[in-house]
Amino acid sequence: MNYKKYSYNECDNLIKIKDIAKKINLNEEDLIFYGEYKAKIKEEVLDKFKSKKDASLILVSAITPTKAGEGKTTTSIALVDGLNLLNKKAIALLREPSMGPTFGLKGGACGGGKVKIEPETDINLHFTGDMHALTSSINLISAVIDNSIYQGNPLNIDKDRILWQRALDVNDRELREVEIGLGAKINGIKRTEHFVITVASELMAILCIAKDQDDFMERVGNILVAYTLDGKPVYLKEFNIDNAIYMLMKDALLPNLVQTLEGNPVLVHGGPFANIAHGCASLIGTRYASKLGDILIEEAGFGSDLGAEKFLDIKCREGNLKPKMVVLVATIRALKLHGGQEFDDLNVKNVDALIKGSANLFKHYESLSKFNLPIVVAINHFDSDDEEEIKTLERLLKERNIKFAFLDGFIKGGEGAIDLANKVLEVLDTKEKEVKYIYDLSDDVENKIRKITKEIYGAKDVKFSPLALEKIEEIKKLNASDYYICMAKTPNSLSDDPKLLNVPADFDINIKDIYVSNGARFIVVLTGNILTMPGLPKNPRAVNF
Repeated sequence: MNYKKYSYNECDNLIKIKDIAKKINLNEEDLIFYGEYKAKIKEEVLDKFKSKKDASLILVSAITPTKAGEGKTTTSIALVDGLNLLNKKAIALLREPSMGPTFGLKGGACGGGKVKIEPETDINLHFTGDMHALTSSINLISAVIDNSIYQGNPLNIDKDRILWQRALDVNDRELREVEIGLGAKINGIKRTEHFVITVASELMAILCIAKDQDDFMERVGNILVAYTLDGKPVYLKEFNIDNAIYMLMKDALLPNLVQTLEGNPVLVHGGPFANIAHGCASLIGTRYASKLGDILIEEAGFGSDLGAEKFLDIKCREGNLKPKMVVLVATIRALKLHGGQEFDDLNVKNVDALIKGSANLFKHYESLSKFNLPIVVAINHFDSDDEEEIKTLERLLKERNIKFAFLDGFIKGGEGAIDLANKVLEVLDTKEKEVKYIYDLSDDVENKIRKITKEIYGAKDVKFSPLALEKIEEIKKLNASDYYICMAKTPNSLSDDPKLLNVPADFDINIKDIYVSNGARFIVVLTGNILTMPGLPKNPRAVNF
């Protein structure tokens, strides 16, 4: 085999994590070390800084993503570096990458060029074991449920109405629907199982929405795992495995400390996808980071229609967070792609395609404006951006009185983000605005879904399948109608059809299924052809890793 042997000498240019910790007033006793360049932060740190004022919270989001790339993570990291160059105590909270896209289509999620977090290879793979703890816990729950049925079924579980699904943090389409318990009777109860990718599991959602360890464990106990043969709900607490799950998850509940290439602190914790989950780093991580810095930058997954909506409608409400502003990321290349230019021709000047594709940027800006927060548009600059294209986009933004900055972080690091950092500081100096939400929790389920799809996506109407309507009636019986809505939708379009780029017109959102994540207090709404276990592309990134 021809493989590159990994050497920890590749980390020689990094600062030891104990010294990064000193920049945020932490000492070695506050950390659990995983080698010299990554660590977890102990729970006692929250008490140590409980009297400190919370950091100013900034959300980083983006337009509808394309193959051309927008760069939310690079923007988030560049902004941290740029603010620190201006002597501001800025810190970032980012999600942990899933190994699924790392080996599949997207690759890792540590930024790029001169704005990365390190140690990159570790973060993208095993890191500090959080994903493994989650996967093990998820599958322990499944094993205990199946074993209970095998051992006489004392809870009277209907094997055809088991809601909890096994998980794996690798894209494996073969596991979307499998038969288990085959062969001899000793092998268990034969039934159909559906694996999800770890980051789509409710346990990941609970890790990221829980306020602390006690809240996490209470939510875990409230997970609805199955129904009985006479139609009654079965909750995880009935299996008495609370302590086992806590022992598996106790370290995974602590946020991870790493660094940017310029030696600035970044927390990494939790990693739900925004297309099939709520797409935000952990609320626990936010609590830590808010006390360790004066300005906190958080990134939400995919475009503002997914990650930002859930960050503001779900995470901010649940955590009583008061974000100060949003940074909306775009590139000229991506806007040209939305405007109809072919991917292979993006280096060719095309002002008409740029103008047409800018509609996508302005739609996201309009939708975000409904949350009543200031917005700064960050344009990630590429060498291929033509001067006329730049001037055209500047004109379009100025005509709409949109505050914007061009960003060169990928090439220049923090220095390339000074303009954006200054624009952000200008906003932070203005009077704080109260965030508004798209729906009220007291709205009925159908109305909450309609408000999101019409106000954020621009849909004409919502079409509910008979199964979805049946599930809404179940939700009412569970007294769960006041839960948050977590939309599962393609990230590649404002609609539920990934082929419809830019701003689709006259479209409906098709709801094929709905289920309750009772511990997370989410109503998960599956639209279009969304999948909770991705597959590998024809040429997986693992081949060229």
